[in-house]
Amino acid sequence: MSLTITPVTPTFCAKVSGVDINQPLEETTFDAIRAAFDEHLVLIFSGQPMTDAQQITFSERFGRLEGTKGVNPASGTPFARQSNLDIKSGEVIAADDRRMFYQKANMLWHADSTFKPTPSLCSILTARVVPPAGGATELASTRAAYASLSAGQKAEIEDLVVEHDFVHSRGVVGFTFTDAELAGMKPARHRLVRTNAANGLKSVMIGLHAKCIVGWPEDESRDLLDDLLARATRPENTYSHEWRTGDVLIWDNQAALHRATEYDTMHHHRLMQRTTISSGIRSNL
Repeated sequence: MSLTITPVTPTFCAKVSGVDINQPLEETTFDAIRAAFDEHLVLIFSGQPMTDAQQITFSERFGRLEGTKGVNPASGTPFARQSNLDIKSGEVIAADDRRMFYQKANMLWHADSTFKPTPSLCSILTARVVPPAGGATELASTRAAYASLSAGQKAEIEDLVVEHDFVHSRGVVGFTFTDAELAGMKPARHRLVRTNAANGLKSVMIGLHAKCIVGWPEDESRDLLDDLLARATRPENTYSHEWRTGDVLIWDNQAALHRATEYDTMHHHRLMQRTTISSGIRSNL
């Protein structure tokens, strides 16, 4: 087998075949995967079911894992669990359970961990249990959003800073944190325009957690963030992944957005395990 990279859309996303990512990877093979990630932003591996240990090993090739804290059921582990199944009993969680309400914001366009002082490089999501219908993951390119701007618009946004706030983003869907959960939750500020160190291509780090442009009036701030989101989510800049058990997706959290889609949470099971890899670069803003 030889490693093959096949673009899925003209804008971003590629399927990767000819490699078993559950086995130790030679440096040249991983370097090719990493180069494809930098170029395509989203990589799709099919038919590669992973155990937790295998996912951690593969994820650590990209960098240090963030780990999960807070309300997510997998808090205290390297994983963020996306599921309607109770982590202890395996039973379906009631639709009105706070844990399901917490996951509701996942159905809005976002990038993982932009609300942290050290933003993430990427996320790796593995399909463990897949419902027979629904539950797709949609992705969008914010590199394409940046590319769609005029030279003047690019110059205008080059030095802008965005405040990202997890309390704000969960509040959009009406979720509220307890006082104990709020302890230590502070907004983070990051530069709007991001540059890929490997190829110099630029993107914008936006999405649900992006609360405002620092120093701008609220209405102008929201107009710009909404315009960038609209550009990123144009049909030609999006891809919808219909999951099969054993699929593995990697996406760039500084140049792509994603969102979950609905499925019948009371009659079907869904279990996805996500690892999130830190960029290792803490914001100094």
